Amino acid sequence: MNKAYLSLERHFARLSSLNDAIGILCWDKEVIMPSGAAERRAENLAMLEGMRHEILTAPAVAELLEQAEPGDDIWRRANLEEMRRLHAHATALPGELVEASTQATARCEMVWRTARENGDFAAILPTLSEVLRLTREVAVATGEKLGLSPYDALLDTFDPGTRQTDIDPVFTQLAAGLPELIGTVLEKQNSLPAATPLPGPFSVPRQEALGRQLMQQLGFDVTRGRLDVSTHPFCGGATHDVRLTTRYDETDFIPAMMGVLHETGHALYDMGLPETWLSQPVGQAGGMTLHESQSLLMEMQVCRSNAFAGWLAPKLQAAFDVPAGTAGWDAQNIHRLLTHVQPGFIRVDADEVTYPAHILVRYELEKALISGDLPLADLPAAFNERIHALLGLHVPDDGRGCLQDIHWPEGLFGYFPCYTLGALTAAQLREAACKQVPQIMPAIANGDFTPLLGWLRENVHGRARSASMPQIVQDATGRKLDASAYLAHIHRRYVERAEDA
Repeated sequence: MNKAYLSLERHFARLSSLNDAIGILCWDKEVIMPSGAAERRAENLAMLEGMRHEILTAPAVAELLEQAEPGDDIWRRANLEEMRRLHAHATALPGELVEASTQATARCEMVWRTARENGDFAAILPTLSEVLRLTREVAVATGEKLGLSPYDALLDTFDPGTRQTDIDPVFTQLAAGLPELIGTVLEKQNSLPAATPLPGPFSVPRQEALGRQLMQQLGFDVTRGRLDVSTHPFCGGATHDVRLTTRYDETDFIPAMMGVLHETGHALYDMGLPETWLSQPVGQAGGMTLHESQSLLMEMQVCRSNAFAGWLAPKLQAAFDVPAGTAGWDAQNIHRLLTHVQPGFIRVDADEVTYPAHILVRYELEKALISGDLPLADLPAAFNERIHALLGLHVPDDGRGCLQDIHWPEGLFGYFPCYTLGALTAAQLREAACKQVPQIMPAIANGDFTPLLGWLRENVHGRARSASMPQIVQDATGRKLDASAYLAHIHRRYVERAEDA
């Protein structure tokens, strides 16, 4: 390696520190910031994003990227490649557009909170229109720079290298078979004894204590992270300071519990990235498909299994002070509750059978919004129509429809496909992990996540961005990503009702 490359490492280490500061301010905005501070916070974040853009697009960086020689080390070579990708994205955009977009999304997010609660799309239409306008500008400018379509340029932001041509065949296959699959699963479920509902109330302090216990059981380091409450569950924060959130319902503890398990999957990925490279681009997570695969592997693949339900049942009884022998608190019923399939309105609460339908709808609509084929004012009706077509539901209000997610108000167009790609990846990773390390699920039955976490550390977390997402999946599982493991998993768990599913 030469001096130019070493200079770039120092430059990007500065950028990493700034990213950490932005991460904490964004977490604060979502969790504890008083509403009266929203306008000033939007200005703060816009200024910091502008500084980030200036650092990344400085003329000296372009010169160093041309001169840099990383040597033969695969990590340094991958680091330089990722530096070049980030620089290309950044130099596609003028600083004024970056700051304007940051301010617009910060303002829109605050409006969204009230609009979502009231189911009032008209209230958010002006600010969301501005976010969409600026996102289109970003998409067009980035696409022109990288030789991509506008939507592919947005996809590349969240999942480097992923294109619509990769996604469309898989999603078309899922869309074609999903209604029939859901029908088959529901028919099988209806032929079995119904799950016994667990009567509340379940106090928030008890739910919170349970969540913290489960986080640590999975391997979460409480000295490097925390759990809080937000309108929309998420995992964020900074290096060595991973912050996740959930939301509580005193009539039903399962959504918050599964939300914590989901976000803990994200957190474990962040906590498992290679220490040596944390301040460098190559040391970051390998895109949002891999990130979502880690959350869904924990929440859906593992923590809804018979093995986990058997370990979990007595912990739930203790958490909510339930007398021994109380009906419904046995492992079999807990498993039935965790794997109950019911088409519903809310994406984050959806079961793993119907979940892809929520993503298919959003993927189709956001592509149309970016292209201009769908006027923003028509979004609620289009959303409701697609949900009815795939899930047979009549959306009662926009709060349970197109306003339920924070992604579009925050300008995160292009993110949604990562969820279902992540679900496919999670199934394929679990299949491979259990074949390579047969003791994984028996250990889970005893509440021991060490074998699974060890496999993930070696095959996913520890590789960061040293290789592409497709290459990491190929290396870990022995084949390219496809839908076969996911479909087989759904069939075994929900149709065959296999004990080891």
